[in-house]
Amino acid sequence: MLRVAVIGSGPSGVYTAQALVQQSVVPDVRVHVLDRLPCPYGLVRYGVAPDHEKIKSLQNNLRTVLEDERIDFIGNVEVGAHGLGPGRLLELYHAVVYCLGAAKDRRLGVPGEELPGSHSATDFVSWYSAHPDSAREAFVLGARSAVVIGVGNVAVDVARILARGAEELRPTDVPHAALDALALSRVREVHMVGRRGPSQAKFTTKELRELSSLPSADVAVDAADLALDPAYTDPSGAALAALPAVNRRNLDVVRGWAAQPPRGRERRIRLRFFLRPVELLERDGRVAAVRFERTAPDGAGGVRGTGRYEEIEAQLVLRAVGYRGVPLAGLPFDADRGTVPHAGGRVLRDGAPSPGEYVAGWIKRGPTGVIGTNRPCAKETVASLLDDAAELALRPVAADPLAALRESGHRPVPWPGWLAIEAAETALGQTLGRRSVKIPDWPGLLGAAGGRPHP
Repeated sequence: MLRVAVIGSGPSGVYTAQALVQQSVVPDVRVHVLDRLPCPYGLVRYGVAPDHEKIKSLQNNLRTVLEDERIDFIGNVEVGAHGLGPGRLLELYHAVVYCLGAAKDRRLGVPGEELPGSHSATDFVSWYSAHPDSAREAFVLGARSAVVIGVGNVAVDVARILARGAEELRPTDVPHAALDALALSRVREVHMVGRRGPSQAKFTTKELRELSSLPSADVAVDAADLALDPAYTDPSGAALAALPAVNRRNLDVVRGWAAQPPRGRERRIRLRFFLRPVELLERDGRVAAVRFERTAPDGAGGVRGTGRYEEIEAQLVLRAVGYRGVPLAGLPFDADRGTVPHAGGRVLRDGAPSPGEYVAGWIKRGPTGVIGTNRPCAKETVASLLDDAAELALRPVAADPLAALRESGHRPVPWPGWLAIEAAETALGQTLGRRSVKIPDWPGLLGAAGGRPHP
């Protein structure tokens, strides 16, 4: 029997576990999917916006994998705590695949970034997704204008949630406290701002189009911004022809909005381009505006500063400019790339493959691609692991890793504990006159799972 630990139960971890049990090279494989949280599914549960029901339904596919008799989900186990580092894991398992994701947001690196009212989009997403580590504060109370810095799908999600009415979110599993705060929100203007043009924005067309389907919000585009983009101003030219199809579709969407008169709705989302944040401005001890420098194409795919500036009022600023991997003590880490060095998924220590250690997902390749990108990424890593399987199986490991985890001070939440959390969230929703509502805190989750509160 080959025992494998997969660290992380998001898509990359679950696809790794699936590839391990569906192969025919090694006839007897047992997989423990370990997660710091008592709940599986990673960013599908805690990163996908609550109004994206179709994407969230991917949980059903991930559930099918985790219910395989050769796979055990073991939550509430933090790698790096209670002596459970990479060395100890290799004493418990023949192989370990780290699917840790990219948990840290990128910074703007501008003055005023630490002002109250300035947050990462990660913090905001965690709040409305009921992540148990998220702050309990109400993000949107009192803000009239919000600036979302970034033009990727996360920025679109954040802008959309800010512009939705609370009643539109009531049928979702958004936590009740967040729903109440959004109901009291005074945000009427949401500015989504990018330093480059619409032809270089990172959002997908489906996400972008969803903004125009919001019943209580108009979408506006600044014509002066669009005029700076060569691919926009010359729709039959070489600049447009050189773009990927998704970027050309995005330009068509933006072109339609630019020609569309406002419909007088309660809220407005404004897409701004060619603006680089240089400072967050303060008033009364809080963020009050963002100062931007106007940029222009530099002819080489980037932008240059023009020395012209403008300010956008904002009592709430959310940065959505990307993620970075976080180093795990005892595991090699490339600080420049924010990834673990690897060759075909094999962890490299001092340039050589480390027996039994592998990576998959964002910690392997960086925060790129969509959910489905994790599947071929996991398969590549598993292929490397299977090539090494004969040697890996010779190493002595613990007969019962789960018992060893308990002896080390961990309080694992197995699959039945997660099912109990699901049942408790359904019951909570019923008491609130809603469907299933997420439990937003550690004591609530562990209490529902039958365990004790998190230390």
